[in-house]
Amino acid sequence: MKKQLLFILVAFGLFSSKIYSQSREITVLDTVMLSDTKLQKFSTGQHVAVLSDSLLTQNQPLLTEVLNFNTPIYFKENGLGMVSSPSFRGTSASQTAVIWNGININSQFNGQIDFNTINSGAYNQIAVRGGGGSVVYGTGAIGGSVHLNNTLSFKKRQEHHLLLRYGSFNTLDARYNFKTARKNWSLNLSISRNSSDNDYEYPDDRGENLNGDFYNTSANVTLGYRFNSKNTLKLISEIYDGERHFSLIRPSENRTKYNDRSYRNLLEWNSEFSNFTQVARLAFIREEYQYFANIENDSFSFGNAQSYIAKYDLAYEASEDLLINAVIQNTYTEGEGSSIAKNDRNIFSAAILAKYYFSEKFQSEIGLRKEATDNYDSPLLYSFGASYEFSDFYSLKFNGSRNFRIPTYNDLYWASSGNPDLNPETSDQAEIGNIFSIKNIEFGLTFFYNQVEDMIRWLPGEGGIWRPVNEDKVEIYGIESYLNWQKKLAKDQILNVNLNYAYTISENAETHRQLIYTPFQKINGNINYQIYRFTPSVQFLYNGKVYTRTDHSEELSGYFLTNVGLSYAIDKQRNWQLGAKINNLLNNEYQNVEDRWMPGINYNLYLNINF
Repeated sequence: MKKQLLFILVAFGLFSSKIYSQSREITVLDTVMLSDTKLQKFSTGQHVAVLSDSLLTQNQPLLTEVLNFNTPIYFKENGLGMVSSPSFRGTSASQTAVIWNGININSQFNGQIDFNTINSGAYNQIAVRGGGGSVVYGTGAIGGSVHLNNTLSFKKRQEHHLLLRYGSFNTLDARYNFKTARKNWSLNLSISRNSSDNDYEYPDDRGENLNGDFYNTSANVTLGYRFNSKNTLKLISEIYDGERHFSLIRPSENRTKYNDRSYRNLLEWNSEFSNFTQVARLAFIREEYQYFANIENDSFSFGNAQSYIAKYDLAYEASEDLLINAVIQNTYTEGEGSSIAKNDRNIFSAAILAKYYFSEKFQSEIGLRKEATDNYDSPLLYSFGASYEFSDFYSLKFNGSRNFRIPTYNDLYWASSGNPDLNPETSDQAEIGNIFSIKNIEFGLTFFYNQVEDMIRWLPGEGGIWRPVNEDKVEIYGIESYLNWQKKLAKDQILNVNLNYAYTISENAETHRQLIYTPFQKINGNINYQIYRFTPSVQFLYNGKVYTRTDHSEELSGYFLTNVGLSYAIDKQRNWQLGAKINNLLNNEYQNVEDRWMPGINYNLYLNINF
């Protein structure tokens, strides 16, 4: 019955869509250098979307809000700005990979990224790819991957971009980006700051959000030097510093706070010779946190881990139609914490990728990857995809893959509870995508299926001690659909409509119950109408109900949010823009984690300057 319902809902998908700015393969201008070139070259059969600059400007900087209103990813938040966990195509938070300039940065401790610790203002490009990607991006790329990129251009220029935003709850968002370049060198510098008292009122006189204030600061430097047309050296460095006082459920609770810092550095050399292109990378990634169980006390628990990554990428253009790419990588990680003794692990991986163009309309790719480590047994991973453009109106895509997620430091080494005998989670999946294009309208419809085995769960064992075990098997299937429409109505009048719909079944294969905090349905969209110097906009989001208990005895109701905005271009070139936005216009009461209420109606004002 559920599968019949799935196909019935395809009709509904025709009226829904994705807020993605692209559906076909990303086209990167020759003057722009992107470290994550695999996103461009090896995503055959999958939908890759790049969020536009205007969408990033409209939303608050924390990555949760940006993706929640613009992608099919579902998020559960422990209150605004608090811990945020994604569910991409019905998978868990640790099964969504976050890729920073081609490097997987999922936490070594819990295998996931808290999306409220990522400031979107720190990046030139944010992209999303649905479906498996472990052959290219490694652990965690099961439900999909989110890509954070810093780009470089060697076109002569000097640009400044400043965004200032102030809103309810004394919320401040400041972003500054500086770009300068000459023939042989290029520099990008960005600084972002976000802070809030976050003291919004709870509905029905339940009080206010106590101890919810937070701040975060990030700084990025991207520097490139081009020795000649075939040799370029690039350095990307990022620092993130954040502090959050975790919101209380009851006023009687202890006030807590959490400090987290990350340091990411990447040195990259790009070289071309004959029909070969080689990229050599050295990366250093460090994550650290401190948790204060009582904000009045100086004692804290902690964790820190650092990874040293060496990666060599060699691509060979065998002919005009065939591209072969070999990648080897070695990752050495050492970490420790209050409940984790100092441990290290070394992972070596090798991958081979091939892409063949049968014609301009028909292309395919295949990939294999294998990892070697003493800490667990790694499966052989594979991927294959194809796309065929039958006509200007219709294109068909297909992709299949085996993916995995490795056990984390917490899973393996947690004091008296870690399990060194864990296997990685594995996933076999397939998807079929359909793209329909007519004039200025594009509609996409994707059917996906995913079977995940050896899901790692923490369960009570002897003496009541919780330990991680390979327990569950999960079956996931559903549809995603999107619609992009741009229409020039008259001179200086442009209408943009972007819609998204996702229907997901994600159930325990034994109990046939939907996983907790996984909605069956999600819809979101943006409508922008540029009329002369004014741009009114409407943004909406619907999340269906979610279960909060595995036996489905408790649930959270679905909710609908509406945001409205208006911007005004002060000059004709639209370099100076003044805007305002009202969030949750209808003042709806909602929560996406039990007992964690989100804010009602609130506002912000912003000034966006390019010079």
